[in-house]
Amino acid sequence: MDKKTRVKKVLAALDEYYPTEDKCYLHYEKPYELLIATILSAQCTDDRVNMVTKELFVKYPTLESFAQAELSQIEEDIRSTGFFRNKAKNIILSSQMLLEKYGGEMPREVEELTSLAGVGRKTANVVRSHIFSLPSIVVDTHVKRISNKLGLTEQTDPVKIEFELMKIFPKEHWIRYNTQVIAHGRKICKAQSPKCEICCLSDYCKNYEKNKRLKKND
Repeated sequence: MDKKTRVKKVLAALDEYYPTEDKCYLHYEKPYELLIATILSAQCTDDRVNMVTKELFVKYPTLESFAQAELSQIEEDIRSTGFFRNKAKNIILSSQMLLEKYGGEMPREVEELTSLAGVGRKTANVVRSHIFSLPSIVVDTHVKRISNKLGLTEQTDPVKIEFELMKIFPKEHWIRYNTQVIAHGRKICKAQSPKCEICCLSDYCKNYEKNKRLKKND
């Protein structure tokens, strides 16, 4: 199966099995809260982040309160998300920059977003997708792992994966691919115990094809 055909079948299967899967798994009410939650999500599960931000966003109810927060206090508040020292520093610095440079408003462009402390392309694309509904591909651990399994990319660098997927996907599918794949990764294609036998993508999965060949040869 050539890649163009594989892409069409994969996207069609995702639309069939996850037709309404376009939600953000991180809880937030304000744009800057999504930015902070996404900074916290690095090397941390969304569920853990949501547990932390439930109290964090009450304790610091405004962007100004984050900008003026004590570093040591933020560190303690977010300790359970891991890498808390860097995350705390970036939350304060990015909050200050949003206020000083952008008047407290969230910028839309990737270049502006990635100029904020601790914000890479993944975080920028999360904001662009869910705050501004701008076509963006978010490469998280699920997208990286499953896209490689499906043979949609052989890249390992998230930025290279993002640009490769942008070339082969229609733009209208960029946003929902991420949320569909997260849902699929949580329910079926789990990292440690994938349920290949009931997977809607197994017919298009190069990893599954490879494993079947290996079993035949045993």
